[in-house]
Amino acid sequence: MKKNMIAVLGAVAGLACAAGTVSAATVTVNGSTTVLPAMQLVSEGFMKANPDVTVTISGTGSGNGIKALRDNMTDIAMSSRDLKSKEAKDFEAHNIKTVRITVAHDAIIPVVNTKNAVKGLTMEQLKDVFAGKIKSWDQLGGAKAPIVVVGRDSSSGTFETFQELVMGKTRVSPRALIQASSGGVVQAISQNPNAIGYIGVGYMDAQTHALTINNVKPGMESAKDKTWPISRDLYLFTAGEPAGDAKKLIDFMLSDEGQKDVQKSGFVPVK
Repeated sequence: MKKNMIAVLGAVAGLACAAGTVSAATVTVNGSTTVLPAMQLVSEGFMKANPDVTVTISGTGSGNGIKALRDNMTDIAMSSRDLKSKEAKDFEAHNIKTVRITVAHDAIIPVVNTKNAVKGLTMEQLKDVFAGKIKSWDQLGGAKAPIVVVGRDSSSGTFETFQELVMGKTRVSPRALIQASSGGVVQAISQNPNAIGYIGVGYMDAQTHALTINNVKPGMESAKDKTWPISRDLYLFTAGEPAGDAKKLIDFMLSDEGQKDVQKSGFVPVK
C-alpha cells in the first residue's frame, strides 16, 4: 500500500438487531503522512476489537489535517508538529478548543540513494546541502555529480520540523524537488542516485540509505535516548475533549497493544 495515498481501512459493519438492520459508526482521521503508517496499523487492531466501528484514514499532510479539523471535516487530525500560532488563533476565532495528544516519538532521517558513497554528514553540511551552498557530492567525499535536493511541501509537519531544527532562518533551495508525502520522498530518492531527502524514521527501509548526522546513527535507539539531533513528537488533535468512538480509538492507540503497533510501525512509543 502506498503510504502517500488515502487509505480506507476495513469497512466493517455490525448487525444492530434481530430485525437485520445494519449499523456502523465511523471515525474519520486526516493529516500527517508520517503518522499515517502507525495509525493504519493501530486502526486495524482497533477495528478487530470493535467490529461495529469503521476507521477511515486520509494522509494529506499535517496542515491539511488540522484545517479539516477546524472545518469539522474530520474527527481526529494527525500531525507531526504542534499547532502554529496562526492555526491556534484560527481555532479560537471559531470558538474551538483543541486537545493535543502525544502518541509517539519520531526522528527525521536524511536519506540518499543506496548507490551513493556518502554515509554521513554534519548538521552544518546537511543545512548547506539543502540551502544549495554545497552543490556536488564530491564536496562531501562522493562522486562528482550534482546534488538533487528532494524536499517536502509547506503543508507538511515534517517540513516544518526540518526547517526549524536544521535550516533555522535559512531557506531550502528553490531548486528542490517538492514531494507531497514521505512515501513520495522514498520513491524519488530510490530512483535517483544523486538525490537526498528526509523522512520519518517509520519510513526507513531498504529502498534508501540513511545518513548518520554528527556521527550518530539514526534509528529507534537514538530517537529514544534523544541523541539523534533531529527528533520530534507526533500528535493527534481533536476539537474539544475526545469523546465517543474517537476517544476509544485514541485510548486504544495509547494502550499497551496500541503502543506495540506504534513501535512495529518504526516509531518510539510514549509508554
